[in-house]
Amino acid sequence: MTAAWPYRWLETGDEFYRTLLADLAAAQSSIRLETYIYAAGAPGDAVRAALVAAARRGVRVQVLLDGFGSLELPGDYWAELAAAGGVCRYFNPRGLTRLVFRDHRKLLVCDARVALVGGFNISGAELGDGVARGWRDLGLRLEGAAAGELAAAFDAMLAWAAAGLRRRRHRRRRPAAAPPDNWPPVALLASEPGRRSALRRALLADFRQAREVRAISAYFLPGRPLRRAWRRIARRGGDVQLITAGTTDVRLARFAGRSLYARLLRRRIRIFEYQPQVLHTKLVVADDVVYVGSANLDNRSLHINYELVLRLADPRLAAEARRLFEGHRLHCRPIERRTWARSRPFWERLAERLAYVLLAHLDTYFARRGLARWR
Repeated sequence: MTAAWPYRWLETGDEFYRTLLADLAAAQSSIRLETYIYAAGAPGDAVRAALVAAARRGVRVQVLLDGFGSLELPGDYWAELAAAGGVCRYFNPRGLTRLVFRDHRKLLVCDARVALVGGFNISGAELGDGVARGWRDLGLRLEGAAAGELAAAFDAMLAWAAAGLRRRRHRRRRPAAAPPDNWPPVALLASEPGRRSALRRALLADFRQAREVRAISAYFLPGRPLRRAWRRIARRGGDVQLITAGTTDVRLARFAGRSLYARLLRRRIRIFEYQPQVLHTKLVVADDVVYVGSANLDNRSLHINYELVLRLADPRLAAEARRLFEGHRLHCRPIERRTWARSRPFWERLAERLAYVLLAHLDTYFARRGLARWR
């Protein structure tokens, strides 16, 4: 008998929140919810009500939010959950450090059996289909042993956040990531400040042997090693296609990413900008390997933020991910090498260079200064 397919893509905000609420209602023993942005209103109030209801029926409910991303929540927003026996904690809730180091992870685990990962926050901005209404994003629902591993990753982050930033330097180092050939079909990859990114190492290893790469990144600022890996794929006859944000909520990030277009286009790397709505999707497909989670292909996700991504080696899932890429591309404007250089005024090209310096260099500099204060 063939095992049930453990994955389901969540392609719109409407579908994601329906699924999330249904999983919260079905939870019997535990709920773990971690997100960067949690906003009051729809759908946040409905999610809170589902969490409170779960706590009242005896489910252990734990919530972890980023102190900067969820800054606008009222101070008493979680009082009802606390009264029902649930727990809500904030990562880095006070001080200027929250502007630098952020828990950007997005994760729901119910009963250590079912999990949702991807780019969705709990925010009304992502209600809709991502074409006619709401941000365009992507999530993945999975069942099985990987959900238990994600639960353990949440527990470690919750305990670490509760300890406070100044005590985190005492945390034991993780062992080095295994070579890609030895990884299981499902592997958890993390990025965090001050350490070599397991996610970045995995991407580079897979790109070294890939013939076809499809990547969607809401905030796009890859470093030289990733760009070099893409150029090598193109040089050996492979195909690299990238989708970035044509409409964005962070103009500075779009300017910085655009500063790299010309040099990528010269190397026969194809670039498309998503047009109808704000793009928030994070997805990478390298041959039959899929990366899905909270991380963008930018300096902050790979070196500064706390991120969590799944590396899934599965041909069927990769084929579906390529279909999702094509669905995004239908709503994109292709960036043409012949016209790109003269398509923007001088002030915009200057803004692109300044944004690149700020996000690729100064952001990293201030992050390193922040880490040095805790050693």
